[in-house]
Amino acid sequence: MRPRRLRRGDTVALVAPAGPVPRDLLDRAVPVLRSWGLTVRVFDSVHAGNPTFDYLAGTDEDRAADFQQAWLDPAVSAVFAARGGYGCMRMVDLVDWARLRAAGPKLFAGSSDTTALHEAIGVHLGVSTLFSPMPATAHFDELAAAGLRRMLFEPELAMELRGPSSGALRGGSATGVTVGGNLSLLVASVGAPEHRRARGGIALLEDVTENLYRIDRLLTQLLRVGWFDGVAGIALGSWTDCGQPEDIRSLMLDRLGPLGVPIVSELGFGHHNGALTVPLGVRARLDADAGSLTLLDPALG
Repeated sequence: MRPRRLRRGDTVALVAPAGPVPRDLLDRAVPVLRSWGLTVRVFDSVHAGNPTFDYLAGTDEDRAADFQQAWLDPAVSAVFAARGGYGCMRMVDLVDWARLRAAGPKLFAGSSDTTALHEAIGVHLGVSTLFSPMPATAHFDELAAAGLRRMLFEPELAMELRGPSSGALRGGSATGVTVGGNLSLLVASVGAPEHRRARGGIALLEDVTENLYRIDRLLTQLLRVGWFDGVAGIALGSWTDCGQPEDIRSLMLDRLGPLGVPIVSELGFGHHNGALTVPLGVRARLDADAGSLTLLDPALG
């Protein structure tokens, strides 16, 4: 199911399902969203700290309650993760997914650690989501914000996605449903109820601040558990602070090249300024030779 697009006057919820939100970045983010004609409800978790673990925004129960309350509120049209960090995996089992399913589809946008929520929403609710730059992060610059806004309000104008340096690691084209997100979180979800595989789909992968050998290990783990079995194509995002680009390229060819499917390098999503918003759970055509991902339907209804 595709959530509906946003319109001026809609109310959006800003929640913190993972790490604490820096106040200066929050103060910069909210006016941007309001300038789009949105009413912004900032939930308590966004202002919360954790008394024991300073890498979490409030308690697991509070973060889950905010996410659930935002989804169940009929006045809220979309739920935005303010930032990532770590913590979504700790709260995902505290959400009453049956109640959320009964409430119907709603737009969720976020990236990085929220890959765990993208997976859960896709599996439990059958709703497509947006893997997007998050408002209260250093990478939410003017270009990233403009891309998110276009996808939210005018998705028919965001059908073809490509990065400024996208190209083919392995040529060809393929069609499938987009799946994936942050590589580390996808590996961490192996064995969990929300674990989805890439069979028949277009796999999207990115990560940040991981050593080359760790990326090797993460990819190898997904290969060993069969996550890539039957994948139609692969679109790679950014690998910020993960090593030299030529080393990343060599590793991707070594680990993923033998799959024999089209692979696009640097499609333009991930942890960097100007990052693209990429839908998950929608049909798309990957053209590795053109370095592009073309949505076959608008991401939002």
